[in-house]
Amino acid sequence: MQKKLQQLPYYKWLIFGVISSGIFISTMTSSIVNVALPPITIALHTDIPTAQWVVTAYLLAITSLLPLVGRLGDVMGCRRIYGYGFIGFAAGSLLCGMANSIVMLIGFRIIQAIGAATLMANGMAILTAGFPQNERGKVLGMLGTIVALGSLSGPGLGGLLVDHFGWHAIFYVNIPIGMLGYAGVRLILPVDQDLQQEKIDYLGAALFTIGMVSFLLALSYGTRWGWLSVSTLACLGFALVMFVLFIWQEKRIAYPMLELSIFKNWEFSTGNLAGMLSFMAMFSNTLLLPYFLHDILTFTPAKTGLIMSAFPLVMAVVAPLSGSLSDKVGIGPLATTGMGILALGLILTARLQVNTELWLIMASQAIMGLGNGLFQSPNNNSIMSAVSSRQLGVAGGINALARNFGMVCGTAVAVSILEYRRAASLSGFSQATQVQQIAAFMDGYQTALLVGAAFAIIGALVSFQRSGK
Repeated sequence: MQKKLQQLPYYKWLIFGVISSGIFISTMTSSIVNVALPPITIALHTDIPTAQWVVTAYLLAITSLLPLVGRLGDVMGCRRIYGYGFIGFAAGSLLCGMANSIVMLIGFRIIQAIGAATLMANGMAILTAGFPQNERGKVLGMLGTIVALGSLSGPGLGGLLVDHFGWHAIFYVNIPIGMLGYAGVRLILPVDQDLQQEKIDYLGAALFTIGMVSFLLALSYGTRWGWLSVSTLACLGFALVMFVLFIWQEKRIAYPMLELSIFKNWEFSTGNLAGMLSFMAMFSNTLLLPYFLHDILTFTPAKTGLIMSAFPLVMAVVAPLSGSLSDKVGIGPLATTGMGILALGLILTARLQVNTELWLIMASQAIMGLGNGLFQSPNNNSIMSAVSSRQLGVAGGINALARNFGMVCGTAVAVSILEYRRAASLSGFSQATQVQQIAAFMDGYQTALLVGAAFAIIGALVSFQRSGK
């Protein structure tokens, strides 16, 4: 059956369809759960800080495991590991839907995250190997559209499912998609060839995972604990020790989990750095804009969602066009221009006021979507084309790691700046009025977005270093 499919002229697009299904459900699940947190909090008799771990545990697990599952793909075969990803994701989704306590739900979300990390790390590697060099920009651009559509559909679909079927439905909806995806892996994806006969560095993976979890905990809760508190400093110090031990471990063994020499590849390293900076910039907006729209402008959740949809909608249109164009004109000019436009969109968003017209708010989000769409596809093409075929799995894992790490860092920086500036603005008032509270929020909000724009400008400068490629 598979041999017959491989002879079809559109066989590579069947591969794209299988990979797209995995990327879609993993990105959709990242955004669909937020809508269900309030009913989950009530149904499982918990509080908001505890319920937030349904999201936090998922993010921590994915970010910590990406290099390992990418490495497993290189050694055991990306097709096999990608299939396991569908199984793990579907099983985790089933268990999440059956959970009857918040502890069970958080634990089952980690199982779901293991499957999602496997899909994120190995999907891009399979696509890169399945398409010729001159088409990689186009197909990675189309994958960017799938990412945007997954993120866009999550809140809307989640709201409908929760309203009509309850919070359990947001997890059960993944099961048929996961089963179909696994069937597609078995029937369509090419059998892994020329696998590396190497051992898996499980000690290195454990050191990296423990260090990353500790570091991300400090970033996520530094504002709440205090950046100079014992808890924050202890997490950062422990993470530093784990990372030092990880580097020592990787240098001393024959088959490391992460070949540190891969970072000597200039195109690979700068691409991941620029990608991380882009997500740090974006997530200052993603986190703070809903508060501005809801708390300051008093917009309804539906109206807020409509306004914010301008970003992924424009990105969904631009990303495949940018990817195709990068195959012809090169990566550097598009990536540099995209980051510059992203910075412009953030500056415009920072200048929004309480009396700003609706069209201008949506325009600022559309500009950011344009910039991000121009940047992401060529940048991903650059990263995946810079490594050898035997490193595609780990390269995809590091690329996804940079993306998730940028999300966490961008969120932590934005929250810290907002709270610091707001506290400073209100320090002289014993009991601030509503007008003073709004002014204090706007001070922190605008400063945080301008810092996000600075991240994008730095990313543009990094991308400019490869402007000739």
